[in-house]
Amino acid sequence: MKILIYLGHPAQYHFFKHIVRELKKRHEIRYLIKTKDILESLLIADNVKYQNILPEGRTSDRFGIIWGLIKREIKVFREALRFRPNLMMGSDPSVAHVGMLLRIPSLTVLEDDAHVIYDLAKITFPFSTHIVAPESCDCGRWHSKKIPYAGYMKLAYLHPSYFECPSTERKKTVLIRLSNLDAFHDLGINGFDEGLLKQIITRLADDFTVLISSEKPLGSYFDDYMLNIDPADLHGILCRAAILISDSQSMTMEAAMLGIPSIRYSDFAGRIGVLEELEHKYQLTFGIKPGNSEKLMKTLENLIAMPDLHEEFQKRRRKMLAEKINVTGFFTWLIEHYPESVSILKNNPCSQYRFR
Repeated sequence: MKILIYLGHPAQYHFFKHIVRELKKRHEIRYLIKTKDILESLLIADNVKYQNILPEGRTSDRFGIIWGLIKREIKVFREALRFRPNLMMGSDPSVAHVGMLLRIPSLTVLEDDAHVIYDLAKITFPFSTHIVAPESCDCGRWHSKKIPYAGYMKLAYLHPSYFECPSTERKKTVLIRLSNLDAFHDLGINGFDEGLLKQIITRLADDFTVLISSEKPLGSYFDDYMLNIDPADLHGILCRAAILISDSQSMTMEAAMLGIPSIRYSDFAGRIGVLEELEHKYQLTFGIKPGNSEKLMKTLENLIAMPDLHEEFQKRRRKMLAEKINVTGFFTWLIEHYPESVSILKNNPCSQYRFR
């Protein structure tokens, strides 16, 4: 089988990497990417072959987003004509559009609810052959196309079977992660301002080492706190942190997979199904909307004061893991046996639980 995969975010490469390593033993895989944060660096570090179809990146305004999509449509179409895949995968609209035009099955793989990414969903989901998403993800009126699974995308690389923290030594570190908020669905979304960041750092500085990983530039006040590491080592920092404070949905999910308590300050709080499940069912994260800085600081104080904070959240993590599948094993089987695997799941959804 020939499989074409488009990657538009570092987390998407992390999701696919173990799946692809297994599939490559029997199938031909081709990666297409665009320039996005550390995505290309991760592929280079892992010595993975790829083609960057949008090396210049794009601007974050609405025109830049639309123009970037048009360019991706053209380039994905050209590469699909050359490669002639049997299956196309990714979360980008171009994958679904090109798949439909060339009559190639496409799997849209994501964990964002349709109402959260509505503009993106409208131009992607109608053209997708199937949408593969966690059970807690709402695909809206395209629910009939959904292939649900008991897991999260981040478990494909942060499940204990695939990730081990490089050190068991606990650090009195609070990691602050700031997103660029420049994705298609991030238009109009707010996170931290520098005044609130200073307030948080002032509270933590006497008791914790504060580290900031930021996709956007910050004032000189924050220079001493900026994290300067190999991008591939970020999960090694996260897994030893005491707390994550973030406006990034992706890293909040990653922290939950590792059992690291997190506070997410974002307009997306209360809106994303997978994070709502992690917050209210497993109590692994706490979402707060901007404008509620007092609630954020109170939540931070409660976490700091919690006895055996790390042990308690590892217990919550174990509960979550016990109820979820091995996502890598599941996806490897789903892809390798597609489309028969879809029929099996529709007839017996519980068949996925053999992947533990």
